[in-house]
Amino acid sequence: MPPIDFALMNPLRSARAGAPRGWPKRGSLLCDFKFYLEFALPNKKNFCYNGFMQNISPQKFFLYARKSTDVEDKQVRSIEDQITELRAYAKTEGLNIVEEFIEKQSAKIPGRPIFSEMTKRIEQGDANGILAWHPDRLARNSVDGGLLIFLLDSEKLAGLKFPTFWCENTSQGKFMLNIAFGQSKYYVDSLAENTKRGLRQKVRRGEYPSLAPIGYLNDSRTKTVVVNKKRASLIRKVFELYAQNNSRLEDISNFLAQHGIVSKGGKRFHRDRISFILSNPFYYGHFRYAGEIHEGKHQPVVSKKIFDKVQEVLKQRGKPKTKGKVEKPLVGLLRCNECGRMITAEIQKGHTYYRCTKKNIVCSQPYVREEELDRQLSSLIQKFSLRPDWAAGLRKKLEKDKVDTAQFSTAFVQESREKILAITTKLQRLLDGYLEQDIERETYRFEKSKLLSEKKSLEEQSTRLEQKRTGWLEPMSEWIKEAESLPKIAQESNLFEKKVATEKLFGSNLVLANREARLRAPSGEDSLGQNQWAALCAAHELALKKPSSFVLVYLYNHARTYFSKNF
Repeated sequence: MPPIDFALMNPLRSARAGAPRGWPKRGSLLCDFKFYLEFALPNKKNFCYNGFMQNISPQKFFLYARKSTDVEDKQVRSIEDQITELRAYAKTEGLNIVEEFIEKQSAKIPGRPIFSEMTKRIEQGDANGILAWHPDRLARNSVDGGLLIFLLDSEKLAGLKFPTFWCENTSQGKFMLNIAFGQSKYYVDSLAENTKRGLRQKVRRGEYPSLAPIGYLNDSRTKTVVVNKKRASLIRKVFELYAQNNSRLEDISNFLAQHGIVSKGGKRFHRDRISFILSNPFYYGHFRYAGEIHEGKHQPVVSKKIFDKVQEVLKQRGKPKTKGKVEKPLVGLLRCNECGRMITAEIQKGHTYYRCTKKNIVCSQPYVREEELDRQLSSLIQKFSLRPDWAAGLRKKLEKDKVDTAQFSTAFVQESREKILAITTKLQRLLDGYLEQDIERETYRFEKSKLLSEKKSLEEQSTRLEQKRTGWLEPMSEWIKEAESLPKIAQESNLFEKKVATEKLFGSNLVLANREARLRAPSGEDSLGQNQWAALCAAHELALKKPSSFVLVYLYNHARTYFSKNF
C-alpha cells in the first residue's frame, strides 16, 4: 500500500479508502478505531483534539503518609515503608510529586492538622491529586471521607492514586472509594467496641484494665497487676504516716521524693496527686473503673481499716483553715484549774504566754511562758518512760505469748462469714435488677459501692476475729515502742510531739494551776485509771522497793490485762 499523505488526506477518509488488506470492513467503526491506534496516535498533531491535549497541564500530586500514633517507638516502620513504596510507585507511573505530607495521628475523628493543611492547599490549586498507600490512610471518619469525594465532584481534585486500590474520578470510582472509606470507619469502630468488651471482661474477672498505680507493676507476661515489693512498702508507710494525722500532703510528697518516687519530669508530686494516691481504693483491694467500684484480685497493700482512717484525716484536713496565724502548739492541751476554761496563748514582746481564756468569768490564774511550760511537760513525760532493760524483758515475754496463744473464737468468725455471704447474694440480686432495668444506673452504682465497702469491712473484721486471742499482741508491742521513745521526746524541743505524747498519757486530765502543769486528780494513778501508763508509773515507784524481776512481772501482767480487754 502506498504511504498515506497525512497533510492532504482526511484521516477518516483514508481509513475508509486506503486501508490495507486484512483490515475490518472499510467505513465501519472498528476500521476507524484501528486506524486511530496505528496511524493517528503516532501523528496526533494532525487531529482536531491536538489543541485540547496541549492545553491540559500535567497533574501535580501530594504524597500523604500516616500512622495512627505519635509515639516514636511505635509503628516506626509504617511511615518509612509507606514513603518508600509510594516514591517507587510514583516513579513507575510517572507521577509528579510536588510535596510530601507525613502525619502521626489517628484518623478516627476529624481535625488532623496536616491533613487539613493538605486539603486546603488543594482547594487553592497547589496540587490536583493525592498519592497514598490506601484509602484508610486518608480517612477513617465520614467527615474527611466526604470532603475528599466533594473535592472530586467539584473538580478541585482530579484524582486519587493508591498502589493497593483502584480509583478513578468516575461515578463507579467514587462509589468504590466511598465503600473503602466506609470499611475503614467500620474497622476502627468495631476495633473500639471489641477493645471495650475485652476491658469489661477483665473488670468482671477482678483484673484492673489500666496502668498500675504506684506500688504495683503491669506484668506483660500474665497481663495482670502485681506488687512492686520495694515501692509497695513505701506506699504502706505513706498511709501509716498520714493516718497518724501528724503529716501534711507536702510532707508525704517529700518522703516519696527522698525515696526516689517522683513524677515523670523528675519533680515532687503535687499535693493533689498525693491526695489522689491516698484516696485510691486500689491499695486495699478494690479498684475504680468507669465510675464504679469493683472487687480486685490483686494483692492489697494496706488494710481497709488504715484506708478508712486516712479518709477521715483527708476529710478533716480538707476543711478551710485561716492562714497567716502563728502556731501555738500547746493550745487545747490544758484547762484552767480554777474555773475549768481552756488554756489559750498569746504573743507578747516575742514570747508566747499561756493563760486562762477567762471567758465570761473572773479568774485569778496568772500567765506562764511557753519555755517554762515546755520544761514541766518534759518532766511529766519522763515519769512514764520505759527503761531499756524493762523494754527488752517485756519483748521477751511478749514473744513467748505469741507462741503460746490459742486460736480464734469460731462463733464470731462464722457469723461474719454468714454476713459476707448475704452481702454477696445482695450484690448478685442488685446486678440482676440493673440488667433487667428495674433500677437506675446511678442507684445501682451507689448501692454497689456501699455493699462492697461493707463486705470489705466485714472481711477484715472476720480476719481480726480469727486472731482475737492474739489481737492484743501488736498494740502492746507498739506501746512498748512508744514508751521506750518517751525519753527522747522529753529531751527534744519539738512541742508538737510533746503535745501528742502528753495527750496519750493524760488525755484531758492536765490542768494549769499557779503556773504549774499537773494532773487534775491528786493521784496520778487515779487520774490515769487502770491502764498501761498507770502500771508503768507504779512500776517506777515499785522499783525503789522491789527487785527488778518482780517489777517486770508486775508491769507485764497489768499491761497484758489492759490490752487483752481493750483489743
